[in-house]
Amino acid sequence: MVDFQCKHRYDWADFLQIMRLLRSPGGCPWDAEQTHQSIRRNFLEETYEALDALDRDDPVDMCEELGDVLMQVVFHATIEEERGRFTMADVVDGVAQKMVYRHPHVFGTVHVDNSDQVLVNWEKLKRTEKGQSSTADAIEAVPHTLPALWRAEKVQKKAAKAGFDWEDPLQALDKLEEEVRELRAAMESGTAADAPHGLREELGDVLFMAAKIGQMSGTDPEDALHRSCDKFDSRFRFVEEAADKPLSGCGEAELLALWREAKTKEKS
Repeated sequence: MVDFQCKHRYDWADFLQIMRLLRSPGGCPWDAEQTHQSIRRNFLEETYEALDALDRDDPVDMCEELGDVLMQVVFHATIEEERGRFTMADVVDGVAQKMVYRHPHVFGTVHVDNSDQVLVNWEKLKRTEKGQSSTADAIEAVPHTLPALWRAEKVQKKAAKAGFDWEDPLQALDKLEEEVRELRAAMESGTAADAPHGLREELGDVLFMAAKIGQMSGTDPEDALHRSCDKFDSRFRFVEEAADKPLSGCGEAELLALWREAKTKEKS
C-alpha cells in the first residue's frame, strides 16, 4: 500500500501524484513494468476511442475518453520524469510556449484578416521552429506513423503549397486511371508482389493518387474510406440476411443479384 488520501474529487496535482505512485515501489506491478513501447498501442486505441465519442457527440463518453488520452500523456511523461529527461511541467510549458509563438496575431503585433492567413503564418512559423529549410524537409517531417491515406494527403498538401500540383482534380483522375492500368499490368505479369513495379508498388501508387484526388477536391480520403466501409457493412449485412443459404454456397450470379438488391434498398 502507498500513502495516499482518497478524495471525492481530484485535481491536476492529485492526478500526477497518482501516476507517480502507481509506478513507485509498493504501487502497481503492471504499471511499473511498462515502457514507451509497451503502451504505445494503448495510446493509439485510447485516441481512436476518444474520436469515436466525438463523432457520436456523447458528452459522457467524451469526458471519459479524453481522460484516458490524458492518462496516456501523463504515463509517458512520468516515465521520462523517472529518467530525469523532462517532466509533465516541461510538457505543459512547451506546448504553451508553442501556442504563444505560433499565434503572433493574438499575443503579438501581427495582423491577419482571416483564418487562411493564420494557417499560412502557422506553417511559416512551424518551419522556422523546426529548422525546415525546404518543402522536402517539411514533407519528410510528416509522421510516418500516420494512417497511410492521411499521410499521403498531408504530403501532397505540402507539395501543392510549393506549387507542385495539377490545375484541377480531373487531371489527377487521369493520372489515377494511368496508375490503375499499371496495377493491372503488374497483376497480369505474375511478378513477385514486392518486385520493382510489382503489385505492392503499383497498388500503393493507386492509393496515393486516390488520396491526391481527395486532397485536391477538399475531401478527407480517410473519412471517405471509412464511409465506404460503413456502406459495405450495411450492404453485406443485407446480402447475408437476404440469402436463403450460406454465402459460400451461392454462385456469382446469386451474389451479384443480392448485392444489386441491397443497393436498390439503400437508395430507396
